[in-house]
Amino acid sequence: MAWFKKGEEEEKKESERRDDPKLTDELWLKCKSCNEMIYRKVVERNLQVCPKCNYHFQIPARKRIECLVDPGSFVEHDQDLIPIDPLEFKDSKKYLHRIKESQETTGQKDAVICGEARFDGEPAMIGVFEFNFMGGSMGSVVGEKITRLIERAIEKRVGVVIFCASGGARMQEGILSLMQMAKTSAALARLQEARLPYISVLTDPTTGGVSASIAMLGDIIIAEPKAMIGFAGPRVIKDTIRAELPEGFQRAEYLLEHGMVDLIVERKDLRHTLSSLLKMLKVNH
Repeated sequence: MAWFKKGEEEEKKESERRDDPKLTDELWLKCKSCNEMIYRKVVERNLQVCPKCNYHFQIPARKRIECLVDPGSFVEHDQDLIPIDPLEFKDSKKYLHRIKESQETTGQKDAVICGEARFDGEPAMIGVFEFNFMGGSMGSVVGEKITRLIERAIEKRVGVVIFCASGGARMQEGILSLMQMAKTSAALARLQEARLPYISVLTDPTTGGVSASIAMLGDIIIAEPKAMIGFAGPRVIKDTIRAELPEGFQRAEYLLEHGMVDLIVERKDLRHTLSSLLKMLKVNH
């Protein structure tokens, strides 16, 4: 009799495991575009793209690097740069506490990963924003790492590719954060003087101070499908200009139609597209 009871208990436990919402969340995810429930591993195998409607999910910075560059070609630079708290800023939490939380969550020191890599054999310096680190916000460390990235590109005579995903400047650093817009833009001006290409890839979302500086300064600007791209949010713009806004005016497709971006490229085609552009724009000296 005990044997039958044990079987019933095991069946009950298995049923509870199936009904566990945490386990369900780990195995399945809901597409934000078509609302379909999709097996998570299918999405991961598809480069974090919905196989039903082609919606491009956000993708962690290191996963993006792994998916897009030639295997074994990425060499990271300046990974030990960490932010400090010059303003001793505090809102509901201390700034340093927020940094520590993001570092533990993402495994990154700050919101951008920089280094050198190859796309189908073509060398480039690349920077990839990590949106999960305080919304991919641009503070002093992000600005410094991108500036050093560009300076290395000039030194090595290669192009620069930056994948943007950001909520904008990091308010906890005040004016020091806003200065990074000018700092990185000036570095890109030097890259242009050196006649080296800069390709900006806009992913969802690209907003605020990043969109007002490095994101929109590319010699060629690429966007992923349906990426949100803008400076301020729709509500803020509507309240400011007091006018109805066109539907989807901050999406990649609208910006392409109105000449703000050059190409919309699906994630699976990005490596080949970038290698072709780098090869085409390469200047031999």
